[in-house]
Amino acid sequence: MKSAERRWIAAILLAGAVSIVEAAPDSVKQGEYIFRAAGCVTCHTDDKNKSSLLAGGRALKTVFGVFYTPNITPDPQYGIGRWSDEDFIRALRLGVSPRGEQYYPAFPYTSYTRLTDDDLRALKAYLFSVKPVAQPNKSHDLVWYVRFRPALAVWKKLFFTPGAYQVRTDKPASWNRGAYLAAVAHCAECHTPRGVLGNLQQAKLYSGTRDGPENAVVPNITPDKKTGIGRWSRSDLTYYLATGATPDGDYAGDLMADVIDNGLRYLRKDDVQAIAEYIQSLPAFENPLTKQKNNKKKSEFDY
Repeated sequence: MKSAERRWIAAILLAGAVSIVEAAPDSVKQGEYIFRAAGCVTCHTDDKNKSSLLAGGRALKTVFGVFYTPNITPDPQYGIGRWSDEDFIRALRLGVSPRGEQYYPAFPYTSYTRLTDDDLRALKAYLFSVKPVAQPNKSHDLVWYVRFRPALAVWKKLFFTPGAYQVRTDKPASWNRGAYLAAVAHCAECHTPRGVLGNLQQAKLYSGTRDGPENAVVPNITPDKKTGIGRWSRSDLTYYLATGATPDGDYAGDLMADVIDNGLRYLRKDDVQAIAEYIQSLPAFENPLTKQKNNKKKSEFDY
């Protein structure tokens, strides 16, 4: 482990060479589990246009314009096939590309930064085991004032603290596991309102937003009894995360259904319970969410 850490640090400073070591089967299996927890399929596969698995191209509409997710198959030209382990870790831990470009936080490296080095390497091993797809990436279609990528370095200094998850010694192991997996699943990225600069409002974590991905209203999942899920039992929340079924017999909307179908349902029961334990421990925050739309339909994140 110490040797691996030294190699990673050296690569960050010196842009080290591509690893040629073949991943062990156990590492690929571990990586697939993290892949499911992280919800990679949902964003990096353009199902609407029948795109290939993880070939990117899904349009994510935001207040800053449209972000198109990239190809993360091991294709050497259009995907991540030339990335070293160090490149991969730097991208997810620091939000910096192999060429030194700053990534937009629409890519949730702000949450992925909490993954351990072992889980990041395992995730890369799994991604390199899937079929490569030679599909070019699409350029983002953004408003003019966010097109200057170097400015993101300033954004990071203001709003981003990189680093792997630090265990809370005052909390039980199950709570820490839930907090870690909630970071892997980047729950806060969708369920937290953002400031004018796109930063998560830390005082309102998990309290929902009217301006979620694809213009969806994303619900409050704090334990607030009026506007959140404070009336849900632990088993209610665990069952919902595993199946999409709510206590009142309804089901998750489109985007959350994708998150569950492509990811959370593959997790072990104890891990889903751990996520529920963590979410129910959050401070309750009252945040009524309404959004009037023409031809209003069920929010894509509705319960």
